[in-house]
Parts: sequence; structure tokens; C-alpha cells
Amino acid sequence: MTRNISRNHSRGNKERPPRSVFLPGFITDEQIGLGDAIKRATSYLGIKPCGGCERRAAVLNRWMVLTGQRQS
Repeated sequence: MTRNISRNHSRGNKERPPRSVFLPGFITDEQIGLGDAIKRATSYLGIKPCGGCERRAAVLNRWMVLTGQRQS
């Protein structure tokens, strides 16, 4: 029998800041979440987002941020 423990519970419910990824020349000095970047790309291709897409974008935004500036 296995126990069903959520990830947040096993980590003590600590919210970690999103990881920052430096991509020179990809974006300007503004930060953009990974979910928002994927949303922009798919809408450009004509794919309409659904409710699930919005939830996944929010999770990806909390996980990773793309930036054009180096973090010091």
C-alpha cells in the first residue's frame, strides 16, 4: 500500500521563487513567465486556449521566468 502525499505537503508548503533563465537576444529586458511565452507562441499559431491551458500557464509561470538580464 502506498501513501498519497502531495508535493507541497512533503516540502512543508514552502513557495520557492521561480527559476530565472537568461536568454540573450530572445526577449527584451522585461521578464516573462514560461507559461505566458508558450501562450503567446500557441496563440500566434492560431491555437485557442482553454481553461486547462490557463491553469497550466499559471503553474509554468510560477516555475520559471525568462529574462533578458543577467541576475546579479
